[in-house]
Amino acid sequence: MGKLFGTDGIRGEANRYPMNAAIAFSVGQAVAHLFKKDKHRAHVIIGKDTRISGYMLESSLEAGITSMGGCPILVGVLPTPGIAFIAQSMRADAGIVISASHNPFQDNGLKIFGGDGFKLTDEEEDSIEDLILNEKLSELMPTASGMGKAARLDDVNGRYIVFLKNSFPRNLSMEGMKIVLDTANGATYKVAPNAFIELGADVEVIHNTPDGVNINAKCGSQHTEDLRKKVVESGAAIGLAFDGDGDRLIAVDEKGNEITGDQILIICANILKKEGKLKNDLLVSTVMSNLGLKVACKKYGFKHHASKVGDRYVLEDMLRMGSVIGGEEAGHMIFLDHHTTGDGIIAAMQLVAAMAKEGKPLSELARMMDIFPQKLINVDVKSKPDLDKVPKLVEAISQIEKELGEEGRVLVRYSGTQNMCRVMVEGPSDLVTAKYCQQLADIVKSELG
Repeated sequence: MGKLFGTDGIRGEANRYPMNAAIAFSVGQAVAHLFKKDKHRAHVIIGKDTRISGYMLESSLEAGITSMGGCPILVGVLPTPGIAFIAQSMRADAGIVISASHNPFQDNGLKIFGGDGFKLTDEEEDSIEDLILNEKLSELMPTASGMGKAARLDDVNGRYIVFLKNSFPRNLSMEGMKIVLDTANGATYKVAPNAFIELGADVEVIHNTPDGVNINAKCGSQHTEDLRKKVVESGAAIGLAFDGDGDRLIAVDEKGNEITGDQILIICANILKKEGKLKNDLLVSTVMSNLGLKVACKKYGFKHHASKVGDRYVLEDMLRMGSVIGGEEAGHMIFLDHHTTGDGIIAAMQLVAAMAKEGKPLSELARMMDIFPQKLINVDVKSKPDLDKVPKLVEAISQIEKELGEEGRVLVRYSGTQNMCRVMVEGPSDLVTAKYCQQLADIVKSELG
């Protein structure tokens, strides 16, 4: 058995190893053991998105935690950042989210937060893996008198909505503003509309009827076609699309154009800079960010740091370098003045606030950053050897980088959560970019597919 944890928790096809009931039970046990202290039982918040497999995994976690003397607190469907908030505000020892984020319904995953609202450290994840994979848990289980009790918390939506609303400036109002939300038939389907309605917005919602299998299906942050259409049809000022677990945001302007995470970061970082709140004058994004983001940072007078791909690495670099804003081009944004983790609804609130403060439509604000033509092709792979040891690929990348010079770049990397290789090329034109990207994707397919 290999490692359980990837770049964002444990993830895989539901009802198959490692995303089966047995591993969930063991994770529950390991978390309860890891966070218990002398005479103190570990209190662990358990939340989930809307996938049908969530019921099985929730029950398994609950059983595992109670068997190890811990006390699971079930909160039902709530966005990932909502679990981080509840774990922190309830002074729980940990929080576990059952979700595979933007993946299709047949996948699921487990993300774990500490009581401080931050995701677990590598060392804590290693401890959990060691307990499970080296079969150390059975000898640690208490007798019947030492088992724990489960509880259910019913008022989490209200608590989380108050927390979200507090991230929107009190001197601003959304009154009279028409907003379309796409909740991806996922975890934001209740809280997001209510939060915006309570702030006075005129809200229309699409893809908010989860049935266990329609999460992320042709909707949400990965598929904005319906949202773009609805925004134009209804004359809305903005469209906001979340992913299945609510930690990502992609926006749509009033003309129906998709606005990337990079553009949102530039808009919000510039506002913070103007208000003297851009700590250390620094914006953190990842190596996947468009070249245009780097150019825009220079233009508006703040520094930029590119971290490894994955929100945990963005957060690590933000904390290490003292930045309050960071994120990924795919819509995962962290506003450390408001939350410990990426939160799509908080990101949406900051974007709407920026529009109100600037008094400009989103289409105009989005022009703050020029986007270099970019092409991304995902290639399914059978194995993940070190890419530097695939000679044909190394040679092709080197040649293309030489031809692009200062006018573009190449990035080839494996997905941290799927058997997939991501090939990305940026260049001076759509034609050149697409040509080079396809060339590299074909090599990846023939060598690793």
